[in-house]
Amino acid sequence: MDIKAPRGVRDILPDESWRWAYVLDVTAKTMADFGHSEIHLPLFEQTELFSRGVGDTTDIVEKEMYNFTDRGGRNLTLRPEATAGMVRAAVEHGLCAQGAASRLWCWGAMFRYERPQKGRYRQFFQIDAETLGVSGAVADVEVIALSAEIFRRLGLRNLEVVLNSVGCPKCRPIYRDKLLKHFSAHKGELCKDCLVRLDRNPLRLLDCKEPGCGAVANAAPAIYDCLCDECAAHFEDVRNGLSGLGFRYTLDKRLVRGLDYYTKTAYEILSGDLGAQNAVCGGGRYDNLSESVGGPHLPGVGFAAGVDRIVLIMEEQGCSFGQCPQKEVYVVAQDDTPAVCNAVLSLTHRLRMEGIPAEQDAGDALGKKRSAKSQMKSADNAGVTWACLVSQDESHNIVIAMKNMNTGEQTTARPEEVARRVKESYNI
Repeated sequence: MDIKAPRGVRDILPDESWRWAYVLDVTAKTMADFGHSEIHLPLFEQTELFSRGVGDTTDIVEKEMYNFTDRGGRNLTLRPEATAGMVRAAVEHGLCAQGAASRLWCWGAMFRYERPQKGRYRQFFQIDAETLGVSGAVADVEVIALSAEIFRRLGLRNLEVVLNSVGCPKCRPIYRDKLLKHFSAHKGELCKDCLVRLDRNPLRLLDCKEPGCGAVANAAPAIYDCLCDECAAHFEDVRNGLSGLGFRYTLDKRLVRGLDYYTKTAYEILSGDLGAQNAVCGGGRYDNLSESVGGPHLPGVGFAAGVDRIVLIMEEQGCSFGQCPQKEVYVVAQDDTPAVCNAVLSLTHRLRMEGIPAEQDAGDALGKKRSAKSQMKSADNAGVTWACLVSQDESHNIVIAMKNMNTGEQTTARPEEVARRVKESYNI
């Protein structure tokens, strides 16, 4: 076939998709335990939501968004992240009316045009959780604890929580001036992108992965001495809250995340098994995001975690994904007479209605029924526990032979007895 999947996207095939289902099942249960309700957002939004909300100096807006104009002349963008859409939905539908807090979560595909690499794709899947309408540090602590608990339940190891504060519009200009002075003194050591960012948003230079820029950024002043009283108190409350829950974390003065809407808390959970691009989860507080896109003041805090990366880490660490869904019964037609074929169809349907995974031969590409020997080979390849061989006796009665594929033992049964016997064998 000449047409293949575009670069940077991939198919999640059946031998992997069940692992994704396990991760999402664990996530959904954990979200519910923490009071978060599921929401489903559009795959595309107005471009302005991201250009104004995420920030026009970020790499996402400058380089990575998939923008298009629809037939009505509207500028739209495939969502590169979920937080802006979450805030838009909460405001549009009044989810935080009368001062009520709203805890939401979603998962789905995001789109960014960037260089594909291990665990990173142009269409990638994220889990996203947000707490909206709450400004206190308790919400920050809860969100960090929620993300860590998801990973604990999934069995992930070798993870590290890193924490920082990025201040607020009141105190950040002071820090910006310090950074501008520092980086300006080292222009000859900066990459081309950082030279462009220097005047527009020097905080972005702290996040640069180029070795030369990294060395300069490591020597840059920390924000902690520049925080206003409110931001300093908030950061202290977050740290005390995490310590009170027994969390160990590391302060990282270079952690600013890649989005402009963050205020106060910024954090990541890193994996030692992903190489340089090692963030499996990241988030923080964004008290002014709603106002930046024309909404009311709506403080919020949340995180996003990549499903692709979670599954990758779990595979590398040998974590359990639970039990792979199995087809328990394969129904085999001993011949292609109408009576036997109808009995196979009926028995397969009966088993499925009883909640027993069952499969039957649907024929080849030309619609021709395969031989009983070929069907038994398919049953063996499918890894089923039972093969039910359907035939007719001399009196034209339907006869079913139940073969245990693990032991080789074979018994006969009437159609109405098969489901009960299968369930009894598993103590269902």
